[in-house]
Amino acid sequence: MDITEFKGEDSNQRPQFGSRFLQDEDDVYEHNAWDNAEWTEEQLEVAMKKVENQVKNSIEITKRDELIEKANEHWDVFYGKHANRFFKDRHWLFVEFPEIFAHQSTEKKNSSEEVHDPNSKVLLEVGCGVGNTVIPLLKHDPDSKLFVYCCDFSNVAIELLKAQQGFDATRCHPFVFNVSDESWEDVPFTENSLDFVLFIFVLSALLPERMKHVARCIFRYLKPGGMVLFRDYGRYDMAQLRFKNCIKENFYARGDGTLVYYFTEEEVRDIFCSAGFEEKQNYVDKRLQVNRSKKITMFRVWIQAKFRKPFVK
Repeated sequence: MDITEFKGEDSNQRPQFGSRFLQDEDDVYEHNAWDNAEWTEEQLEVAMKKVENQVKNSIEITKRDELIEKANEHWDVFYGKHANRFFKDRHWLFVEFPEIFAHQSTEKKNSSEEVHDPNSKVLLEVGCGVGNTVIPLLKHDPDSKLFVYCCDFSNVAIELLKAQQGFDATRCHPFVFNVSDESWEDVPFTENSLDFVLFIFVLSALLPERMKHVARCIFRYLKPGGMVLFRDYGRYDMAQLRFKNCIKENFYARGDGTLVYYFTEEEVRDIFCSAGFEEKQNYVDKRLQVNRSKKITMFRVWIQAKFRKPFVK
């Protein structure tokens, strides 16, 4: 199974996406990763051919429907098996998404007075898992006025998150919820109340035909000026090319039954902009990851994007 996210160098040492370039092939093993790795026409052609063959050999309809129907169960099994040991905590998000705490750091420099209501900034993480984003957010600044809602459709994941060291129920409200559901009436926040919504390697786990519905719901609950912060798997990522269980084009089942989709930046733009968002960033990182001890190189592809709900005119 490959559910690999970026596990590169410490966020305090590495630059943001798109700023480390391999100029000389002889230097390839100098770092753990290189940005904007150039693909040859031959590499791209091979990747496209592999995906084409995957579609031709898609799994049978009965198995596909069963995998889709049991998606929640498969994630429960996954978290029951791995608990909080599989994914690394996402400390890099403070480098890539500085907007989350930017408001606070500025005001602390200019005033020693308490100027914020305790819930002055409200964030929702969709698909929070066991808290690899939530816990670093809560620990980043214990005095932060950021309140975090987080949801996952795995009950096991939510219970594991609540048991994590660093979880603070006064600053965080986890709840079990499938964002693909038609109704959002039971969510614990009101429309136009969220400042940020995080999608970190999670939209790819949903059925492609439900992604625009999710974007429309998020648009309703974000404040005007609120931001979607997004990172997920990109088309022709190394992991995509290895898959055997293709459900349909660019959509796969892993060996453990969990599902994953691989995006283009155009698809991500369409999902959010069709819901009414303004695109602020949409970046494809074709990253060359390096195992320096084994002298192995691997092409990874991610998409990072930011979308804003327009201010009311």
